[in-house]
Order: sequence, then structure tokens, then C-alpha cells
Amino acid sequence: MSAELESPAGRAADRREPGTTAPTLPGPRAAAGRVRPLWVSIEGLNGVGKSEAIRAVAAELGPRCLRLSELTDQDGDTLPGQVITALRSTEDVFLRTGHPVVETLAFLALKVREYERLSEGDLTGVEVILEDRGIDSTAIYQALILAAQHPGVQPQALAERILATMAPWRPAPDATVLLTCDREVATSRFATRTGRVLDGRDLEVIEQADVLYREFARAHPDRFTVLDVNGCSPDESAKALRADVEDLIQRWEAIHAS
Repeated sequence: MSAELESPAGRAADRREPGTTAPTLPGPRAAAGRVRPLWVSIEGLNGVGKSEAIRAVAAELGPRCLRLSELTDQDGDTLPGQVITALRSTEDVFLRTGHPVVETLAFLALKVREYERLSEGDLTGVEVILEDRGIDSTAIYQALILAAQHPGVQPQALAERILATMAPWRPAPDATVLLTCDREVATSRFATRTGRVLDGRDLEVIEQADVLYREFARAHPDRFTVLDVNGCSPDESAKALRADVEDLIQRWEAIHAS
């Protein structure tokens, strides 16, 4: 997978206005005269089947959908790939290099960059943007890693602060679908897929992330939809996600038609 946009259209190189320090809002937030695409982030633990379901739904929706892949080191010749490769140099599964503030800022910068690079051409005919791991993943995982070094700090409050820090540069998605399943099942799939042996620190982060994701969903019911895919096959998970996405699109269009 890659963090690059899966669209044949050109990219907007620089969205700064002369004499300003803040970027102009990119295409999806500045589309004039038409309803901009609905932005949906898909979240969940590693191994829940998130990426596979997103790929299937995006393929079914065709040109109606723009898929943003999860940040990864697979495309090392891209800026995101190079940054993730550098963070992965310690071989830590959660990219912990011992400098959590720097790591957090790096992830935030990559997510803002991803957002800024969207152009009007990328969005022609697009009804929905499906993002594999959005800013919530950055906030949740980095909050847990930061909180581990600062006893007494509440991870949820810290995650909210991370989102607030990013808000002027990249707004929250319009909707977020949180895929959930049995944590041990997801963890086993993740370990098998990556060929990694997860140690106690890794398992603790996964357990805490499972709790924090659910707390986030309860704290933001206007944005989050929880989709339980426990016991579902990949096809069943994709079908359930497709139904949720189609429902979100219909509600989005109804709101903007009124």
C-alpha cells in the first residue's frame, strides 16, 4: 500500500497564498458551486480487516470513490515512504524511536500534506473519499505512546489535544467508521500478516488502543459509526462497510439538497 492518492489526475503542488503563512483550504473544503465529496475515514485495530474491506468497497464504487491508502513504507521513493522508513529503523511495530513528540509531529505533517495535495482534478465525479486510517489513528496511537512517558496524563485528553492541534490545518473527516472485532483475533491476524512476534509493550498498546477507539466513538457520536465485524468473512465485512458508506452518502446528499 501507499500513502499516495489513487487517482490519475494531477496534484496541487503548493496551496499557499503569497504573503500568508497558513495554507488555503484544498479542494474538498473549497469546492464552489457543488457539493464537495463526503470524507469518510475508516479506523480500527491492526488485523481487523480494515484495508481489505476498504479496497473492496472502493473497487465496487468505482469512479464515485477516491481511496486514500494507509501511510506505509512500501513506496520508499515517496516522501511518506521515506519518513515511515526512517521511523521504522528501530524495527518497532509502532514506529517508536524514543522521541514521541517528534514522531507525532511527523505523522501530523504527513496527514496534513496528504490533505493539501488534493486538487479539484482529483475530485471530479467523486462522491466519497475513503481514507484508510485518518487523523484519529494518529491521535490515538501517539497519545498512548506519549502518555506512557508521562504518568498521570489521560490518553483521551491527550488525543483530543492532538486533534485540536491539527484542526486549523486539516479538519476532522465528515464521518468515521470504526471497525471492531475480538482484539485477540485481530492481534493474531496482525502478527501473522507481518511475521512479527509482538512483545508485552506492543500488546499493551493494542489493548489500550482498543479501549480508546471505543471511548472516542462514544465521545463523538455525531461523527463515529461503530461497525462490529467479529466473526465476519472478508466479503461480509466489505458488504457491511459498503452499506454503511452508501447510507452516509445518502444522508450527506440529503443534507446538502435541503
